[in-house]
Amino acid sequence: MQNKYFIPEGFLFSGISCGIKKGGELDLALIFLPAGGIAEGVFTKNTVKAAPVILGKKLLKRNKIVKGVLVNSGIANACTGKHGVIAAQKLLETLKNLLNLSKEEIILPASTGVIGEPLPVDKIIKSFPELINGLSPDNIENFAKAILTTDSFVKIVSEKVEEACILGIAKGAGMIAPNMATMLAFICTDAKLSPNWLKKNLKNWVENSFNSISVDEDMSTNDTVYFLSSLKKEIKDLNIFAQACEKVMKELAYLIVKDGEGATKVIKVLVKGAKTKKEAKVLARAVATSLLVRTAFYGGDPNWGRIFASLGKTTIKFEPEKVELYLNDIPWVKNLKPVNQEEILIKEMRKKEVILTIDLKQGRAQGEFWASDLTEEYIKINAHYRT
Repeated sequence: MQNKYFIPEGFLFSGISCGIKKGGELDLALIFLPAGGIAEGVFTKNTVKAAPVILGKKLLKRNKIVKGVLVNSGIANACTGKHGVIAAQKLLETLKNLLNLSKEEIILPASTGVIGEPLPVDKIIKSFPELINGLSPDNIENFAKAILTTDSFVKIVSEKVEEACILGIAKGAGMIAPNMATMLAFICTDAKLSPNWLKKNLKNWVENSFNSISVDEDMSTNDTVYFLSSLKKEIKDLNIFAQACEKVMKELAYLIVKDGEGATKVIKVLVKGAKTKKEAKVLARAVATSLLVRTAFYGGDPNWGRIFASLGKTTIKFEPEKVELYLNDIPWVKNLKPVNQEEILIKEMRKKEVILTIDLKQGRAQGEFWASDLTEEYIKINAHYRT
């Protein structure tokens, strides 16, 4: 394969600079399906929803032919009221006319960037011819670059199942919290899928991936996952295909945490021995998102008392004396006492990826949650995000 990614048939990509960002950075992107396809989406649960989220949800409910996704970065088009929705609609209608699409065909919207600022509609429209001319099945990296904000690298993952390809592209580094995050993710496949099957499975894939990560526990106004299919390839084993889709999304979620603003490491919290899977995930999230725990991991301080306090704040019943902690599979705490020298644990905490295992000794259920550590750099980035 000449390209380093598995590219699904029936997809074209483009990414250009339209002048939203300074310095000529790429900031306008397009996914286009010449022959059309189907799509499903999962969106933020924030009460304050950006215009593209409001509009995207409405468009998907109409069950029309999906022809692509228009994305801009730099401005979120959030907290812009009716004017923001009108602006997004104008962009989509203008693009549809340039692409000679019918009323039954739709382009989905997505935006990311600064909240509270209006989109420069005229500037974006003037760039549409260049955006369309740049469409190519190989123009994936320009698309991925054009959707970034504070990200430090592009996030692209692909898999192949039978003859079908799965390509995932995402952005996100800050304002990351479950349900979902200030992240955009676009999963593209050429597998023939039914809309009902896709809708049923997408929520589970999101729950196990993008809804299991946090950088700062701030839920965004804009987070969106679109899953698109060009319906070109037959799939015999949908179970294996579903596993591959979840794998792609988990890898993208991991990359978002890895790229967390100011982060120096990824922390995986695995809670096992719980009574239920739901309780295990609640406990894992409580530890992974604790500011005290995350700063301790950043500083390499094996302060295990913070972990127990974070577990306890959930008010879920467990017996502290039975809980065992492991750091990268090295025994850490048993019977409320450390079982290894601090020097060993400090060395493990300095690694770029750390796995904290918490065994409750109560049942057979388990759950996991991923987070980045919390550093001074995160404060610097977000204290001057607009200035």
